[in-house]
Amino acid sequence: MIHAVAALTVLGWLYLLLLHGGYWRARERLAADLPAPARWPSVVALVPARDEAETIGETLRSLLGQAYPGSFRVVLIDDGSRDGTAAIAHALASGADADRLSVVAGRPLPAGWTGKLWALQQGLDAVAASPPATDWLLFTDADIRHGPGQLDRLVRQAEARGCDLVSLMVRLRCENRWERLLIPAFVYFFQKLYPFAWIADPRRRTAGAAGGCVLVRRSRLDGLGGLAAIRNRLIDDCALARAVKESGGRIWLGLAEDSVSLRAYPDLDAVWQMVAALGLYAASPFAGPARRHGAGDGPALSGPAVAAVGISVARRSGRRARRRRGLGADGAFLSADARLLRRTGMGGIPAADRRRIVHRYDRRFGAGLSESRWEPVEGSRLCQGRGAPECRLSPLASGGRER
Repeated sequence: MIHAVAALTVLGWLYLLLLHGGYWRARERLAADLPAPARWPSVVALVPARDEAETIGETLRSLLGQAYPGSFRVVLIDDGSRDGTAAIAHALASGADADRLSVVAGRPLPAGWTGKLWALQQGLDAVAASPPATDWLLFTDADIRHGPGQLDRLVRQAEARGCDLVSLMVRLRCENRWERLLIPAFVYFFQKLYPFAWIADPRRRTAGAAGGCVLVRRSRLDGLGGLAAIRNRLIDDCALARAVKESGGRIWLGLAEDSVSLRAYPDLDAVWQMVAALGLYAASPFAGPARRHGAGDGPALSGPAVAAVGISVARRSGRRARRRRGLGADGAFLSADARLLRRTGMGGIPAADRRRIVHRYDRRFGAGLSESRWEPVEGSRLCQGRGAPECRLSPLASGGRER
């Protein structure tokens, strides 16, 4: 028995080392020597923002400071910020960069859209209403600082390689002890989930992108039906990459060297909130059923360490919730499991299938879940500063009904 386990372990490592896209080499980077295109295409950057006053100024200045030879402008979509985010953007737009920066006031979220995608859609509407037409769109977040030559290199990569989507996983902050311990592991497991070499290979179905920096060809996006085609996807970057690849487009994902996330992760719980979106989702037992309903786009492959961290944090959160709210065991752990489930995109799945997925999760991890429902949390957001609506699982009283 011991020899069989040892043999399987060796085979597993050999597979990962030799047959899983060489993900551990982390070698996919923007080339420094790519030729310039015959004509520099026009680019518009779309930046959705909600309550990002702490970082929005640095983000916008880094975009406006791009050394790009072609036409380039920036559209910020303010998603109801209450901390002065819009005022900072308007101040920049009224200065020397008035002709290159515009601010769009976000409209209420319609049914069937996630917050971030709705904000981006409003940016697209603004771009369409202000000619000339643009060739490329850069989707980026309000907490990313881009190096001055980043857009130039992104466009060179896309044009030279014939890509319709080029994305970079920006450098995440690694300063405090939790960031140094877990962020490198998260990046490693992200590459294990989505081997970058497979993403770039048109013969493989693997598709992925990193939402902090996505350059997409406008004509390809229009051919997909625009963002409306993925309007309810919570893991929207990977959903967009998959849609582009399945339509015959070429995609590429690499590691950034000159684009940096400004967001801090001060404790273990904050790191988990970021990791949960991909790492635990792909490892979870409801990934398959949820994906069949169009809720997810990642392959069901992840590192056990990511799952272990997630379950540990969730259990800790459950104990904290029980002490704070005085809930019973089921209700307390249900609050914890919300951290694991809320980013899976299960909103919109029929109630019967949703219960089956939840109870399948219950049997696998012994979570002790009772019957549950998805309940919108008024005023909350899936990711802070990105305007996405959040749903959470709530316990039903005995004899209650799903609504």
